[in-house]
Amino acid sequence: MRRSKILLLPLTILTHGGGGHSFVFPVSKRSNGKVLFLTTPSSSSSSSNSNNSRGIEATNSAIEYSSMTTLPRHPDNDEANEILSDTEKALRAMQENVLFDACADEKQNEGRGTTAKTMSTTATGAMMAEEEDEVDIEQESVYANSYVDLGKVDTVGFDYDYTLVTYTKELLELIYGMALKRLVEEKEYPREMLEVGLKFDPFFSIRGLAVDRDNGWICHLSYTHKVSVAWEGRQRVSRSRLVSEYSGKRALSPSTRKQRLKPLNDLFSMAECCLMADTVQFFLDGDIPFCPRSAVNDVLGSITGTHVSGEFHRQVANEPEKYFEGKPYLKGVLDKMKESGKRLIFVSNSPFWYCDAGMNYVAGPGWRDQWDVVVTSAGKPAFYTEENRPFREVDITTGKVKFKQVLKLEKGRVYTSGCLKELTQRITWRYPLSFSHDEEDSPYDDIYSPLTSPNVMYVGDSLFADLVDAKREFGWTTAAVTPEVGWEIELQRNTEFVIADRAIEMLLNSLRLYQRSLGTGLRSKDDLEVMDKMERIVSKWRDEQTRLLGNPFGSVFRARYTPSLFAHSLRRYCDLYMSNVASLRHYSPQHRFYPESPKLLSHEIRGSNPECCDIDDPIFDIAC
Repeated sequence: MRRSKILLLPLTILTHGGGGHSFVFPVSKRSNGKVLFLTTPSSSSSSSNSNNSRGIEATNSAIEYSSMTTLPRHPDNDEANEILSDTEKALRAMQENVLFDACADEKQNEGRGTTAKTMSTTATGAMMAEEEDEVDIEQESVYANSYVDLGKVDTVGFDYDYTLVTYTKELLELIYGMALKRLVEEKEYPREMLEVGLKFDPFFSIRGLAVDRDNGWICHLSYTHKVSVAWEGRQRVSRSRLVSEYSGKRALSPSTRKQRLKPLNDLFSMAECCLMADTVQFFLDGDIPFCPRSAVNDVLGSITGTHVSGEFHRQVANEPEKYFEGKPYLKGVLDKMKESGKRLIFVSNSPFWYCDAGMNYVAGPGWRDQWDVVVTSAGKPAFYTEENRPFREVDITTGKVKFKQVLKLEKGRVYTSGCLKELTQRITWRYPLSFSHDEEDSPYDDIYSPLTSPNVMYVGDSLFADLVDAKREFGWTTAAVTPEVGWEIELQRNTEFVIADRAIEMLLNSLRLYQRSLGTGLRSKDDLEVMDKMERIVSKWRDEQTRLLGNPFGSVFRARYTPSLFAHSLRRYCDLYMSNVASLRHYSPQHRFYPESPKLLSHEIRGSNPECCDIDDPIFDIAC
């Protein structure tokens, strides 16, 4: 690939061939005042047209970038302008340095690759394995929201879907397609919906969203239940419409939320979210009058029908290699827990035959031997909250449910339905397996229930189906499987994201310093205009972060600049979270987890990370 140099603006443009996006950086002394962007050698008129399009895109990107790095000025406040000018210089220099470091790292990696060619095959393999391990450790850490001592956990429960087994992207495509067909054939939606090529888009939806039944909008909520961003079909809802719809503050009262919003919290719901948006957009494109509440109910009903019918379960069970991801570390994780003396409980909402197909694929035919109790079709969260749901045994040969009363839960057998109260009464465990137990410390000396204590840890992916009631009602230690952690860590290491993140930090710091320079009196129109322009620049950088994350809603854990409702629930109800159950292989069964920081309030944070710092602090060093 050749480099073409053109004189355009004092900026550096890198066009990434894979995504078709351009990101623009300030020009470096090392680029001789030229704009650099990568192009393919021109070999035909189509290539020429493509290059011309890229040049236009690069020009537009340069103009947009200029608006993101050129700060406003105050008409008559020199002190404020000095802050703004210094920030502007620091902002551009910071990006130049980050870009230069990234290029240096890339060149070093290329050099390392060349050197590696001279190594023996064994040495090269060892180096690659070492690098892979480093990446795995970073992305597969178990993160702690509270102190957890695994050594005191004597019973570990696991969910099945998206916990013990995870799925390829083909599963959500399958669910989407089946639900769309059901929507047309059973709900009598236009047959054209099957003919226009609607399909699941993995780059649209994320977890932790909610659909508003009254208007059909897909909403991303902050931890204060404020609607941070909403999409009507595939069109972003304007700020003015958000303010109008949600009474100025864009926040709904608890009673209104319960009436209007349907949470989309688990990974299965990503297909639900996408089908909802596509259905609304189909009506909008065709100028077809429709009732949003009816459309929402019909889509929800089609998705539910697809799950309840077992139609997609059968197809997945028949083609496990297509729909299930491999789990090379799962058996080792479970074996290590058993060897340390912990009991294992399998609790899933899926039917036994479906669980059996998936577990056979990821853990082998003898998978039930590892478990002390196996419960399928459990009906969570009712499994936690109801008290009069008896267990029934499943015939593992025929898959049929037996009629005899279950008086005791036995290892090697499979049960269905039930509830936690019944579980505690039907097991024969009388005392904790734990290891040296200090009875003076234990609140369970006289009425010990082995399944109503923090000594039980439950691992699952769905906050509200798996974990909330387990934590809230029974005090269990809870661990959430959140694959988004791994995905976002990888994306946020990208040079562009690092630059955007630091740019936002610098701009907000500049706003604080700017306000300090204005004193405590009333603000003039010019004072406020500068602040408004600065805030719009910050908003553009946040939009850039959203784009880099690859979906229209941004981070699962952030609703623009505040924690999302999903992140708030994760912190509130989950002691631990991880990208994959396999992450547990990096830890001893007696590992003690310490939260990174218990700080929650601004005044606590400022001690180590003050709100205001000077532009000439080391983090804003503008030396090249």
